[in-house]
This record gives sequence, C-alpha cells and structure tokens, in this order.
Amino acid sequence: MSDTLEEPRIRIARELTFSLPLELQVDDRDVIAELEKYPEGPERDEFALEALKIGVLALRRASTALDGEFIQRETTRLLDTLRHQLDSHSKAAHDRLNASLKEYFDPADGRFSQRVQCLTSADGDLAKLLSGLLIGDDSRLSQTLLSHLGNDSPLMKHLSPDQTQGLLAILRGNVETQLTQQRERLLKEFSLDNADGALCRLVKELTAKHGDLSKDLQGKIDVVVKEFSLDEENSALSRLVQNVDRAQRTITSEFSLDNEQSGLRRLKTELTTILEAHVKTNAEFQEEVKVALGKLVTRREEEARSTRHGATFQNAVFAFVDQYAQRRGDVPEDTSATTGLIKNCKVGDAILHLGPDCAAAGARIVIEAKEEMRVTLRAAQEEIEVARKNRAAQQGLFVFSRTTAPTMEPLVRYGADVFVVWDAEDPTSDAFLRAGLEISRALCLRCNEAAQRQQIDFDPIDRAVLDIEKRVQNLDQVRKSAETIRSSSETILERVRIDREALEKQVAVLRDAMISVKHVLGADDDATPSAPGSAGG
Repeated sequence: MSDTLEEPRIRIARELTFSLPLELQVDDRDVIAELEKYPEGPERDEFALEALKIGVLALRRASTALDGEFIQRETTRLLDTLRHQLDSHSKAAHDRLNASLKEYFDPADGRFSQRVQCLTSADGDLAKLLSGLLIGDDSRLSQTLLSHLGNDSPLMKHLSPDQTQGLLAILRGNVETQLTQQRERLLKEFSLDNADGALCRLVKELTAKHGDLSKDLQGKIDVVVKEFSLDEENSALSRLVQNVDRAQRTITSEFSLDNEQSGLRRLKTELTTILEAHVKTNAEFQEEVKVALGKLVTRREEEARSTRHGATFQNAVFAFVDQYAQRRGDVPEDTSATTGLIKNCKVGDAILHLGPDCAAAGARIVIEAKEEMRVTLRAAQEEIEVARKNRAAQQGLFVFSRTTAPTMEPLVRYGADVFVVWDAEDPTSDAFLRAGLEISRALCLRCNEAAQRQQIDFDPIDRAVLDIEKRVQNLDQVRKSAETIRSSSETILERVRIDREALEKQVAVLRDAMISVKHVLGADDDATPSAPGSAGG
C-alpha cells in the first residue's frame, strides 16, 4: 500500500498536474470499514480523497515514525495470548486440584470415604475393638463391674443386712442407742419427781410471782379508770374534752361572716374587690374592642366601596412576596405603576427575579393580584398570559382574594401559570401562596435551557408539585370544615398539622431537587469553556 502511494506522489511532484485519475483496490479491513459508512458514489469518493490527502501528508511528515496502530494491535494480540495461556494454566491447575480432591474425598470411591467406611462398618476395626471391650459376659467392662459390684465384692459384703459387722448393722445399733438416750433425757426434764427438771422450775416461778402480778394489775386498772373519768378535773378525758370545745369555738369564729376579723370574712372581701376590678377591666376592654372593630369595619366598607381595596390587597401580596424573597435570596420588584413591553400596558403587579444562588438565576415570575368580583378563572388565565408577555416572565402566579375569588380549588396550575386563593387576614392560607411560589420556582427550572440540555430527573419535582396540590386541597377542606364545625377543632387542627408537615417535606424535596439541578448546571458551566480548547487541540 505504501508503494502504491509513493508512486503517485513522485508523479505528482514531477508533473504537477491539476487532476490525476487514480483507481485503487483497497484490501485493508479498517479502511474498508470506514469507506462502507458512506454510500457509494460522490460522497464515498470525496471521503476517500480526503483520507488519501491526510494519509499522504502524514506519510510525508512522519515517514520514520512507528505505526501506533500496528503497535497497539501487536500489544493487544500479545495480551490476548498471555491471557489465553494464563486461563489455560488456571484451568489445568483447577482440573488437577479437582482430581486430587476427588481421589481422596469422593463420596463414592474416595480414599477417605473408604477408610471411614472400613472403620465405621459393622465388621470394621472400630466395631471389633468396641465389641471386645463392651459386649459379652467375658468383656473387660463386664469383668470390671462384676469384680467391684458383684455379690462377692467387698462393697456388697458391707451393705448386706446379714453381716453383723456390716454397714447396715452398725448404723442400726448407733441409731437405737441415740434414740434411747434422747427419750430418757426428755422424760426426766418433764417429770415432777425431778427437782431440777424444767417442769418443776416453771411451776415454782409461777407460784412465786402470781401474787405480785395480781396486786400490780389491780393498781394499773384503777389508774386507767381515773384517767377516763370526767369527774377528775385533771384526767386525760377531761383535758381532751376541754381542748375539743376550745378548738370548736375557734373554728366557728374563723368561719363566721358576722366576725369582721374572721378568715372567711377577709377572704370574701378580697374576692369581692378582685371581681369588681376584673368586671371593670373587662368592660373597658370590651369597649375598646367594639371601637376598634367599628373602625375596622368602617375602613373595610370604605375600601370596598372605593377602588383602594384592590391596591390594599396588592400591597399585602407584595409584602408577603417580599418576605418570601428575602428568605430564598430572590429579588422582588413592584411593577404595578410601571408599563411593560406592551405599549401603555401595566398588567403584572410584581416580578420575582430568581437570585444568583438559584439554578435558574435571572428567571422571572410575574405576579398578578386581584380583589374584584367580576374576575373569572378564564379571565384570570388571559390576564396572567398578558402579564407574562408584558413582563417577559417565564412563569405566572395569579392571586385571588378569598372574598372575591370564583369557585375553585385554593391552588391549581394550568401549564406555566399557577392560581392561588389567599386571604391576607387568615394566616392558615399563607401555605397556599407559599406553595404557589415554590411551584413557580420549580417550573422555572424546567423552562431553563441549560437544564434541558442535561439529563435531569424531574420526577421528584413533579411528584412534589402534585403532592403539594393534593395537600393544598386537603388544607382547603380542613378550612371549610373548621368554618362549619367548631366542635371538631382538635381533629381539624391535627389534620392541618399533618398536612402542613407533609407540605414542608415536599417543599424540602423541591429544594433538594433544585440543589441537584444547581450542581448539574454548575458542572455544565465548568465544562463549557474547555470544549473549544479540546476541539482545537
């Protein structure tokens, strides 16, 4: 092949023609594989010419260099040969080891099995040895037991009752002797003929002390009778009666309302003073509450009759969004008084710019707040679409006031727009608006072009959004139940707590997914600048 290429090069260098017909037959497999990737015709001819040109230039500049591909093939072949030999050697060693193990430990005909069989069989060496030692009257065990435990053994002679010098006879004699001695000693102690016996001594002591006991007992009885007699002024019973009378008079005087110094009268006076102060304080508080409620009702009625109620609701929504943005690192912008991209159009009350720490930094969420009775859900969809176009936002969030909202769920999503029902006076509805903002942030990540170029798994985000919508519906049901069934407040509050915790968990899932997206986008940003350099090299 190199000779074939060398000839045209010399001819071209000598004649320097603008074109040269050349017909080649290719036998190399790698070249054939690359040529077959292109269809036959001009496209294949063009690729062959380019390859020929590159090959000629390469041969001209590196004619003395080693063929890397040849070295690689040879190295691969050498490694394959070595691997094949190692596999053969490993297989042969494994077969030899299996044969050796089978020769000794094969259950059918192995040497170890045969030896164990010879030892443990009925007529084996072990059976013969144990039979000679344990079986039969002539065995060594039988002879040993007979010599130590037989009828003529020394042990049986000592235990035989017929032997006068045996163990049983000696025990019987000793026991009878001891019993006789104990019986005689016991009878002697309880005999009145024995002056030193226990019974005689007891009788003497009782006789000597009986007279003194009778005298002392009579004296004690007389003293006790005097102590329990009311005729004796200093007796215990008289003193007890006097103390009881004195205590009764003291208690009666302390619990009498007629006595100005009694404890009950002082307690009544103190309670009366405290109750009068509480009544006065409660009356003043009720008056203040009535005045404040009257002012609040009047202000709300004035706002409802005028056009200020919409602006008040917009301000409340923007204040909530401002607090939310400060926690998340985003930048809110009040655009209710400025026009947007559409000429003379102010649709879009606020814009939430996602902060630099967010994976979709710079994305916009337009927010529209309405507190008007005539706004329907369809009109809201059209208005939020105009707001997105007017404010160049990727996502839209439309906030209805609960007092004027149409019949709908408190949190719904249609495409790129999220619709929320919120009450500025009810803190329990803050979860709906917060969830709407989190869903809009998650949707901004899906719209980000850099995130779409990566293989990002949005399933956790979608599941979290669906679960948030479901939890929000549960919260709305709980709110309705709380408004209609006051007696079930404990059950409702428990349900609110469970759904709130689940909602917070899903918000955490959204945040984790956003952090994962941020890491992916950060890796993409780091890899992007190096791509042109690698291509140039």
